[in-house]
Amino acid sequence: MPNHITVAIDGYSGVGKSSTAKAVARELGYTYVDSGAMYRAVTLHFLRNDVELTDAAAVDQALADVQIGFQPHPEGAGYETLLNGENVEQEIRSMRVSNHVSPVSALPVVREKMVALQRQLGAGRRVVMDGRDIGTRVFPRAELKVFMTADPAVRARRRQAELREKGQTVAVSDIERNLLQRDELDTSRGESPLAKASDAVTLDTTHLSFEAQVQQVVDWARAIIHSSNEQLPDGSNH
Repeated sequence: MPNHITVAIDGYSGVGKSSTAKAVARELGYTYVDSGAMYRAVTLHFLRNDVELTDAAAVDQALADVQIGFQPHPEGAGYETLLNGENVEQEIRSMRVSNHVSPVSALPVVREKMVALQRQLGAGRRVVMDGRDIGTRVFPRAELKVFMTADPAVRARRRQAELREKGQTVAVSDIERNLLQRDELDTSRGESPLAKASDAVTLDTTHLSFEAQVQQVVDWARAIIHSSNEQLPDGSNH
């Protein structure tokens, strides 16, 4: 078995993919890549420049002008997203971006550019990446694939708490409606739809504490890294 692996974490909006992936990467000493932030940054760029998604030429031009990067958080808590050199970490988490990210992400040309960049970032293994098609398209040979899910009401409450910490007040009903709309768009789009990879394990976080869900993924990863005889569970979390 490999000494270093790729950990691909997919799942629905608001299940805690990013926060879990960050913590898992920290525990393993791996690099964390937030693929969702990349799509949010592209969406913000499109919104700022009034790009019509039906205008192929405008979309192509906007994508040509996009440069996405990451920089360490000044307090050491993960990474912040850069759009053409500007720190947009807070702005890309707004409901304005959330309401538009799914249709932007569904564009084949957008996904083609982002997937290429994601593969480049994770080429050397020792990476934890989360998103919606990481295990199915970006890293189909990842040694550990995790598909996260949770009850929509629980997801909405968690997202509301995150927004509140950022100074944004949004009704939980509005958040749940947005999450369900994104679920529908993400799972039904023609280009790289959200789906559980056939060899992924499911982690339902509805009744798990944050610490417990992180520990479960870390345990799965270490089992693969350290033991050729260790087998993953049959598609369900402990």
